[in-house]
Amino acid sequence: MERSVTKASGRSGRPPLTERRKSATRLEIALEAVRLFTAGGVAATSAEDIAAAAGISVRTLWRYFPSKESCVRPLLTSGIEAAARALRAWPPGEGMDALVNEMERAAGEAVVDVSTLLGLVRLTRTEPGLRAVWLQAHDDAEPVFAAALAQRAGEPADSLRIGMQAAMINGALRAAVEHHAWHMHQDQRPEAAYADLIESIRAALLTAAGRPPA
Repeated sequence: MERSVTKASGRSGRPPLTERRKSATRLEIALEAVRLFTAGGVAATSAEDIAAAAGISVRTLWRYFPSKESCVRPLLTSGIEAAARALRAWPPGEGMDALVNEMERAAGEAVVDVSTLLGLVRLTRTEPGLRAVWLQAHDDAEPVFAAALAQRAGEPADSLRIGMQAAMINGALRAAVEHHAWHMHQDQRPEAAYADLIESIRAALLTAAGRPPA
């Protein structure tokens, strides 16, 4: 683990957490929350349970998240952030196949393994609180997608065309991930789950663009 080095000053005590370390803490909380939710369900899991599993106080947990269900958000947004990176890297003039290639490249850089993410998405089907977090994450992602698409096209982010394209891509990604998570075999190997997920995303994006896959 990296150690923070600070110059001597009149202040004493621990240095403030860096953004990287805050992100690592949020991710650890999310992983423990998913593990507990999967094992016992959301209703049977308390904030105290999650905090204890993550090795933090409940007070610290509430500094990071407003509710126990929202603890999973870093896992959900990691995939959305990867999609946003892919949109920013999508070369102008290239079609959906090129975007899928960028999505695959960005997904390989994500900090969360696909099996954990898909396991969480499976829970959103039966846990209303987690479903709300999942849908909110996608709702928040849409303007981010629009900004990336607008920069690529040289158009305003609030134009109708850009807004429709952002909504189409956002909806296709959500549908692809949900379909794959809800229909995959839970004992599928991570490598196979990843490959199948990429194919689901490719099929969804091509269908949304009016090019149903062969």
